[in-house]
Amino acid sequence: MTSHALWMLAPLFLHFGQVVGLYILLTWARLVVVKRGEAAKDDFARADGDPRLSARIQRNLANQSEAPVFAWIGAFALILTDHVSPWDVAAAWLFLLGRLLHSWVQCSGDNVALRGQVFTINFVAVLWLMAHAALALLGGP
Repeated sequence: MTSHALWMLAPLFLHFGQVVGLYILLTWARLVVVKRGEAAKDDFARADGDPRLSARIQRNLANQSEAPVFAWIGAFALILTDHVSPWDVAAAWLFLLGRLLHSWVQCSGDNVALRGQVFTINFVAVLWLMAHAALALLGGP
């Protein structure tokens, strides 16, 4: 495996660490709202059962399994075809930066416009990785 491939995998595994952190944060937030009497444990059986404190975290955690999955697919396709470039490494780190910023904005407030702008950062990175992976799989550069 090339050093570029290793440098591209690092932010993806750090993204996994972010997901683990969000699960921990969600568990803590749910314990807090149950202790405060704002929710019962049974409320969390439904997708809409989280009160405000934990709902943002729950939704952000769900976001980690949507568009970001394509960053992983693109990265692994590039690694398997041995087409990882420094631009791909940069895109992988940009993806991680965008994910971290998006989580912070989404979990800390209701500024949907800012959340959309921050999402664009990691989405551009995902687009890059998927486009380059498609070219690599189709025999391009």
